[in-house]
Amino acid sequence: MAARLEHGNDTNRYHQKRPTGGYNLGTRHPLNTRMNEIDLIERITVQPDQCNGRPCIRGMRIRVSDVLGMLASGMEITEILTDYPYLERDDIMAALQYASRQADHPVLLAA
Repeated sequence: MAARLEHGNDTNRYHQKRPTGGYNLGTRHPLNTRMNEIDLIERITVQPDQCNGRPCIRGMRIRVSDVLGMLASGMEITEILTDYPYLERDDIMAALQYASRQADHPVLLAA
């Protein structure tokens, strides 16, 4: 049912192609211990008419980069959730998962 990605990277064995396109995180992934029934990445939405097409959390006008910036500045997850009560812990985990996937690609250098 789910096809395995073939990029030569051993961590890709956990990523599975969805029948509708896009990718789900396999249930055996080491980071996917808390949420087996819900795919975190589906919380990330991209709409051309919202935030200039940048990835957002659940269709709200809070960008993945906003969440990552707060975490990078040293804010605790509990602080973020207090300041943004409409966010859930899994939204923050989804932002981290999204960023992880975006950074996981080969970089080609020009000779």
